[in-house]
Amino acid sequence: MTTPSINTTIENATDTAAQATDQLVRATQRVANRTMDKVADTVDEARTQAEGAMNRLSGDAERMMRRGVDKVRDGSHQLREQALRATDSTAAYVKHEPVKALLIAAAVGAALMALITIGSRSSTRD
Repeated sequence: MTTPSINTTIENATDTAAQATDQLVRATQRVANRTMDKVADTVDEARTQAEGAMNRLSGDAERMMRRGVDKVRDGSHQLREQALRATDSTAAYVKHEPVKALLIAAAVGAALMALITIGSRSSTRD
């Protein structure tokens, strides 16, 4: 009679150990699932924050680009106006002082030729 009771005790112990193992596996799975859910939530939150930051940076960059284009456009317009004023004043000066204008143009031309000649001589020596 001792043999069946030992077998029964072993079977009971084995069943108890198997149940405990199953419970431990399920508990571990629940903990792992909760941890993975938390990780997924954290990743989703980080992605959302990163998207918001990228959208803000993109908007800031676009606004800065537009401001830069506007500044260049304004500068170009001002430069064009200054060039027109300079052209008008030069034409008026030539109209009122044609001899002086001719002498100034000749002097500037001679000075440029002298610079070109000096430049070409020094580059041939090198």
